[in-house]
Amino acid sequence: MTIWSRKAFACLLALAVTVGAGCTSSESPTEPQVSAPDPLLSSLATTLKNIKLLSCSAQPYATKSQTVGPQGGTITIGTHRLTIPSGALKRPVTIKAEQVPGRVNSVRFSPEGLRFERPVSLTLSYANCSPLLLLKRVVYVDEGLRILELLPSLDDLRTKTVTGSIRHFSRYAVAW
Repeated sequence: MTIWSRKAFACLLALAVTVGAGCTSSESPTEPQVSAPDPLLSSLATTLKNIKLLSCSAQPYATKSQTVGPQGGTITIGTHRLTIPSGALKRPVTIKAEQVPGRVNSVRFSPEGLRFERPVSLTLSYANCSPLLLLKRVVYVDEGLRILELLPSLDDLRTKTVTGSIRHFSRYAVAW
């Protein structure tokens, strides 16, 4: 597969998943929200089932609380970073960020279900993970680490980070 077609497929996949798999604070999907019989959507559902969480050396528990207002801000938690742009929040909100311990690099944010007016950037490090030349992605996961949604992401192999665009708070992890 050429570089262009891989990028085009990744963009189409991210767009289709973003449109088809969302959640609100009152609902927690247990399966990716992709419906068949459309062959493209059926293929996307199969692709989501093939996404795996990246295996890493254990990261320690870390927590940080910070108030961020309409002007935006950045929260660094362990080796990960949340960047909230100006205008993403209507009022100041105290945000709790947690780097969750374990063999998967994941973070949890609260207040859970907080929605943003504009997309927020979440940068997850995978410097402590198994070397894998495949592109990494940011995924929305439940507390059992089941992948619920594949997010539009950019993998920076040089810095060993992946940045995803999120619109609400919950738990996120690095996948491939």
